[in-house]
Amino acid sequence: MNKNMLKGPPKTWSTPVIGEQSRLIPCILCRGDRLRPYLVCEGFSYVRCTGCGLVQMNPQPLAAEVARRYQEGSGRDYLSYELANEKTFLHLQELALADAGFAVLEKELLSKAHRAILDVGCATGALLEILRKRGWETTGVEICTPAQVYAREVRNLDVRVLPLEENHFPAQAFDVVLASHLIEHLNDPGAFMQEVHRILRPGGYFLVTTPNIGGFQARLFKNRWRSAIFDHLFLFSIKTLSRLLECSGFEVVQVCTWGGLAAGTAPRVLKRVCDRGAKRFGFGDVMLIKGRRPEGLMP
Repeated sequence: MNKNMLKGPPKTWSTPVIGEQSRLIPCILCRGDRLRPYLVCEGFSYVRCTGCGLVQMNPQPLAAEVARRYQEGSGRDYLSYELANEKTFLHLQELALADAGFAVLEKELLSKAHRAILDVGCATGALLEILRKRGWETTGVEICTPAQVYAREVRNLDVRVLPLEENHFPAQAFDVVLASHLIEHLNDPGAFMQEVHRILRPGGYFLVTTPNIGGFQARLFKNRWRSAIFDHLFLFSIKTLSRLLECSGFEVVQVCTWGGLAAGTAPRVLKRVCDRGAKRFGFGDVMLIKGRRPEGLMP
């Protein structure tokens, strides 16, 4: 067996593990308090809710502590990481949008005088810049100050530095909201989704991308999984993320996954077969779920 397969791929970028104030909270999905140990990592751990299956850090670091991770030194490190990988990340985002039928969605909105899109956690704004060239009215949210400044000053984009809920966007202001590799970092994903629902126009779409704890790699590598990192407060499966969307008033209209095996962990032929299977059968390392705000009144 490939030695790299046993060891697992390198973990994704994360801020250093440090001691932070934390508190025990009810499960954000089912409000239950029966939590069992699930993954023990180096310096932090995850539990699994016995009621709904959501994997989470609990006790959870305070929101103020989490926000500090993206400022000053760590914020500059994050910007450097994003810039060094910008082309790769942009390519992956474009592939994900293609899988989610984004081109069809664009055609649906072609007749509108204004097509407004919001990218929450937009990093350097590379994707927003592409979308602006395609005729979208673009807005971004990025709480990492160095990245937000870069997006505004270098790309001349409208990118806000406050968390989504603190921007107080008008109700029904956007046709599409994107959140790529963001929701797993949030203290309260439910409140975030409710705000997305409020600012989406009826019939609008929310495309959320996040690592898949139910995928093949997560099951294979467990605490060595590359997305089991200090910055990820929640690790969603298709089931738990879909339930959170539905509890927030969305219809789940599409689910897609990709990434069967990471590069370097297996021979290319095996990786190719596994990647195809992951996309076809839904056990990929990363998932995108497309939610739609229904038209008409919600209860």
